[in-house]
Amino acid sequence: MKLKQLAIGAVAALALALPGGMAEAKKVKGEVTDFQFSFEGPFGTYDRNQLQRGLQVFHEVCASCHGLQYVAFRTLSDPGGPELPSDQMRAFAAMYEVWDPRLREFRTAEGTDHFPESGMETAPDLSLMTKSRAGFSGPYGLGINQLLRGIGGPEYVASMLLGYTGEEDFQAGSMFYENRAYGGWLSMAPVLFDGMIEYADGTPATEEQMAKDVAAFLMWTAEPHLNARKRAGLTGLIFLSVLTVLLYLTNKQLWAPVKKAAKQQG
Repeated sequence: MKLKQLAIGAVAALALALPGGMAEAKKVKGEVTDFQFSFEGPFGTYDRNQLQRGLQVFHEVCASCHGLQYVAFRTLSDPGGPELPSDQMRAFAAMYEVWDPRLREFRTAEGTDHFPESGMETAPDLSLMTKSRAGFSGPYGLGINQLLRGIGGPEYVASMLLGYTGEEDFQAGSMFYENRAYGGWLSMAPVLFDGMIEYADGTPATEEQMAKDVAAFLMWTAEPHLNARKRAGLTGLIFLSVLTVLLYLTNKQLWAPVKKAAKQQG
């Protein structure tokens, strides 16, 4: 029984170490491309440069409509994230204004403040978006693909940004745009175009590069402790595996004399 429990614990630890774990997320019905990200797999980690580029894309393209109300500016300096120096983090925060209920007015944001909420009612907050969308699913809903490949939230975000077909439809006074990843029509127009921003690190700002970078950044906002969680899961897996072997050998040693005596009597 103990060996069975340890085996179950080892599987659970492995599930925690893999990207996405067993998180609940809304499945999408469109065409999602399986992009490769550095944080995928049990040994994957965030690419700091990519997170910084994704932050730049969010700030210059997405922040005018969408918010990150669950993300504090100070976390931009945390290890495993964009890791902005403290002075750069404070300077970045100062580019935003937040509502201060004590002063009853807007003021310049500080490191301890959170990103503002979405500026439009129809624009969802993006803090947890990559954890609330499941781009992949296993056969018969078993989640096997999710266990191996993650839930596909970042892939869904990148695919949606790149999935516009160019078809438009004007309905009820509003323009809608067909999107393959969404599997239907969106009120959000295409927002990414080659060369629309200039990356600070000199990386060519292609449409696909920007989509993948902001998707990786949004994965970090939804799972900022991913690197630490993987380390903890792998440490637990190694510990449980070693303990299982030791218990098995101990069990054989304890029962060896009994089995030997039983054979001699037989």
